[in-house]
Amino acid sequence: MSHYEAPIREPLVLGDKSYHDITEDIAKPIEGKANKNWYMAFYISLAAMLWGFGCIFYTVGTGIGVWGLSKNIGWAWDITNFVWWVGIGHAGTLISAVLLLFRQKWRMAINRSAEAMTIFAVFQAGLFPIIHMGRPWNGYWVLPIPNQFGSLWVNFNSPLLWDVFAISTYLSVSLVFWWTGLLPDFAMIRDRAVKPFQKKIYALLSFGWSGRAKDWQRFEEVSLVLAGLATPLVLSVHTIVSMDFATSINPGWHSTIFPPYFVAGAIFSGFAMVQTLLGIMRKVTNMEEYITRLHVEYMNIVIILTGGIVAVAYATEFFIAWYTGSPYENYTYLSVGAATGPYAWAFYSLLFFNILTPQLLWFKKIRRSFIWSFIISIFINIGMWFERFDIIAIVLSKGHLPSTWWRFEPTFVDVGIFIGTIGFFFVLFLLYARTFPVIAQAEVKTILKSSGEFYKKRREQGIPTKPAITIVNDAVAKEGKSDKKDKE
Repeated sequence: MSHYEAPIREPLVLGDKSYHDITEDIAKPIEGKANKNWYMAFYISLAAMLWGFGCIFYTVGTGIGVWGLSKNIGWAWDITNFVWWVGIGHAGTLISAVLLLFRQKWRMAINRSAEAMTIFAVFQAGLFPIIHMGRPWNGYWVLPIPNQFGSLWVNFNSPLLWDVFAISTYLSVSLVFWWTGLLPDFAMIRDRAVKPFQKKIYALLSFGWSGRAKDWQRFEEVSLVLAGLATPLVLSVHTIVSMDFATSINPGWHSTIFPPYFVAGAIFSGFAMVQTLLGIMRKVTNMEEYITRLHVEYMNIVIILTGGIVAVAYATEFFIAWYTGSPYENYTYLSVGAATGPYAWAFYSLLFFNILTPQLLWFKKIRRSFIWSFIISIFINIGMWFERFDIIAIVLSKGHLPSTWWRFEPTFVDVGIFIGTIGFFFVLFLLYARTFPVIAQAEVKTILKSSGEFYKKRREQGIPTKPAITIVNDAVAKEGKSDKKDKE
């Protein structure tokens, strides 16, 4: 009978893990010492971050003339990076919120890393508009608050202000969503802590979590409400970022496809970055048994889907440019932007990394390979950066008037600041991996028993599988018999 049963799904947690094992494994990176991989990654990231900070101080001290800007290319490298980082921040909330609403079990091991990625990516994105002001100490002027000039208020027609509202809303909701999910794990570390200082810190962070049924009920309710709020936010935030361009009259930007195109691109690049981080996370925190091939495969399936949407958006964009019959649109898209222009190298890089590379994921061996997934995810992130660079540099370099034409070339300060933000992002992520539980232990425990590992082993050994209740009854009966023998 047992040989004709339906095959059990591949387990999401490998190894014979008990509830206690999961607690030990997740608490280990926080309570124990970091491994060599963590230190190596941390020092490389720290070096990049310090170089970037040096470039930022040089910019503030000298002025933004040290960037490769001109009179018509006022935003180039920095807005490219700004849009890239906001895009990366999208997948975190999307993975967590949408998969929670759809009750997908495979989100359990990766949602915490994805949510943390959102927070840290939005930090990096927020840096660029502040630095670009040239006077970062006056950054609070973009907030709609009365300032020292009396009744001078911000201009609500300004796209810069839309970004301020979009990012601050997104950051606050994502932060609350992330922190709410962490409460049970903070309480677990608090209860295990030996050092009094560590105990106090985690007691503060856990907000008095006691693990009562009432706590869990509220936790479930709040998580669902926040997931419901965060899902439309993913769409609205990047739509607003796309409006920075689409509401202008520049040929190449004045396009109604921008909002859905930007949102699809953001989810595409965000999932790729989560894939990159999971590859690093497995090694630096020894979580190989929790972040499995199945997680990587599911992530890659979403990357194939969103990559297809992005490819269709590219084709639509070119078709619309041709269909308008406008020589300016045609020139921007088909001459300057495509094969014949000075930015042809960026255009071909975009096509190669964003359209051709993800097609490799149709092959099961590549889709389930950790190394290939890691490499492809990095390629996609490079390609999405080129997409943003193409949109901004190509459109701004050739306007309506030939007298304003200018070819943008970044300086070492531009490049340094960008590399610095990547370093800063990974420094934050690696410190987080050592101080916060990187996997939601309570949620992973809920999927442990449903992974079918017990039945799978019995089947491999050729033992007929019985329903769990029969096995328990047999064990009780056996115990009863042995008790009877002891009495005799």
